[in-house]
Amino acid sequence: MRLSHQVPNTSWRASSTWSPRAATFVPLVGGLTLFGFGEGLLVQSRWGATPWTVFAQGLARHLHVSIGWSTALISAAVLTLWWPLRERPGFGTISNLIIIALVLDVTTVLLASPESAFARAIYVVSAIVAIGLGSAFYLTTGLGPGPRDGLMTSLHRRLGVSVVYVRLSIEVTVLIIGWLMGGTVGVGTALFALTIGFSVGWGLRGVTLIDRRRSRD
Repeated sequence: MRLSHQVPNTSWRASSTWSPRAATFVPLVGGLTLFGFGEGLLVQSRWGATPWTVFAQGLARHLHVSIGWSTALISAAVLTLWWPLRERPGFGTISNLIIIALVLDVTTVLLASPESAFARAIYVVSAIVAIGLGSAFYLTTGLGPGPRDGLMTSLHRRLGVSVVYVRLSIEVTVLIIGWLMGGTVGVGTALFALTIGFSVGWGLRGVTLIDRRRSRD
C-alpha cells in the first residue's frame, strides 16, 4: 500500500476544533485509544519507549505516580506553554490528554511484559502500527492538535525554524531528560524513531481507503 503524504479531508472531519459531530467520535476516540494502546505496548516490551513516554517514565519514578498520570501531567504542563505562543486547544486536544493517558495506564497494568525476544519484537512492531494508525484517525478529525504537536507547530511559526528541526530538538531534549531521570531507552525507541513516519503515512492511506468505501456504502 502506498504512503500518504498529506492528511486527507475525510467525511467525518469536524467543521471547527470545537464542533465535533457524531460521526467524528468514533475516529477520535478509536484513534486516541489505538495511540495509547501502542504506547503501552512499547513500554511493556521493555525495549524502550517513545521519547515523551521515556520522559513520563522518568517523572513517574520521581513523583511515585503511574505512567498514565505522569503522561497527563506532562500534557497539562505542555498546554500551559501554548498560552504565550497564542496556540488554541480544541476538543481533540483535551481528549488527547485524557484518553491517551488513561489507555496507556490500563495497558501497562493489564498487559504482561513478555520474556522472549520474539514476543518483545511483536510488541514493538504492533506498537508502531497501532500508533501510526491511531495518529492517522486522530489527525483526520480536525479537532485540534495534541499538546505536544501544538507546541511543535507553535514554535515552528514563532521561530521560523523548520518543523523538522523543531520536532527533532524537542524529542531529543525530552528523551535525554527522561533517560537521566530513569526512563527506559532501547532498541524499541530507535525503531520507533526510524519507522513511525512511515507508519503514519500508511495509516493515512488506510484511513483514506476506509473513508472512500464508507462514502460508497
